[in-house]
Amino acid sequence: MFRRFFLNEMNMMAAIALNAVIIFLLYFPSLENNTFLALVEESFILLYLVEAVVKIRALGRQGYFSDPWNRFDFVIVAASVPSLFLHLLPLPDTSMVVLLRLFRLVRLIRFLRFVPHVAKILEGLGRALKASLFVLLALFFLNFVLALFTCHFFRDVVPEYFGNPLLASYSIFQMFTIEGWNEIPLAIARNTDSDWLAAFARVYFIAIVLLGGIFGMSLANAIFVDEMTVDNNRGLERQVEALHREIAELKKLVERLQR
Repeated sequence: MFRRFFLNEMNMMAAIALNAVIIFLLYFPSLENNTFLALVEESFILLYLVEAVVKIRALGRQGYFSDPWNRFDFVIVAASVPSLFLHLLPLPDTSMVVLLRLFRLVRLIRFLRFVPHVAKILEGLGRALKASLFVLLALFFLNFVLALFTCHFFRDVVPEYFGNPLLASYSIFQMFTIEGWNEIPLAIARNTDSDWLAAFARVYFIAIVLLGGIFGMSLANAIFVDEMTVDNNRGLERQVEALHREIAELKKLVERLQR
């Protein structure tokens, strides 16, 4: 009974979900110092430790660690163990303590192993990132050049958007996402007395939105989606090829019967 509980994936999925709810509650200001919730949350570390021990005994050390998800779970749980001593030792609120407290969020990533076909999803995600890498690098370089160019011309007019290269890069990226881009040329028009500069800003930023937002981001998105669905496309292609072969065989059979 005890062993079956920890070897049942549905039980562990429910435990991780409950752990997520407890962590969610602990981030409310009125509950973040609640001792009971903190103890319940930390008891999940012991639960995960027992799970690891039971699985190692059931599968054997080699069988357990041959599974990448088991290795990931073990590292997460082992790294969470030091946080059990936070209430026992009078430690100052140092960056290490904060890091240990934040690490409890990483434990929730374990829930990914219960997502259906997660291996195929991650494999498709890797292919998509690799395929769209060139476009992403091109967009990064375009953002870099446009940020410097725009910072040179408009940093004194709208310093809140282009006061330095980092601000300018962020504002250009905002335009690539087509999120509130029209506010920037309007701010330039309000802050300058030059009609030609206001007109130039409108044309210039429209060109940025077209080039980086509509064409660039759309191209990156198209490549990404295409690579994510390539497995389905290949499956359909194999089915179509099989149908073609069957049709060809049927044609040959009909021709033989007609003779």
